Amino acid sequence: MLGHARSSNLAAYQSAAAHGGVAASDPHRLIVMLLDGALERIATARGCMQRNETAEKTRLLNRAVSIVGELRNSLDLRNGGQIAANLAELYDYMCRRLLRAQTDNKVEMLDEVSSLLHEIRAAWLAIAPEARAR
Repeated sequence: MLGHARSSNLAAYQSAAAHGGVAASDPHRLIVMLLDGALERIATARGCMQRNETAEKTRLLNRAVSIVGELRNSLDLRNGGQIAANLAELYDYMCRRLLRAQTDNKVEMLDEVSSLLHEIRAAWLAIAPEARAR
């Protein structure tokens, strides 16, 4: 399972790197890219939802769920303490909300998840560079 998670993270990283040109040695930047990728897909799916473009909305939200799943898989639940456990629960909640938004066609659910992801992104970016290396 751990190998699969690493392989999935690597695939997500390689995909993001092809588009964003980041160094393989910066896992902090990878997390930011994953957050940005989820946010971008949710925003685009929101527009699709408003235009009744069901197939594209579904594709985008399924991808957003996959990205949030990758974020959850990247957590160190063994050493991350309560923060990692809380984030894992929050990521699970976000996945459920995205899937529910997809079936119920509720823009406000997408907005809720986007808001949560923006908060996590802001907190992640606030981590001092010297603390990132730990």
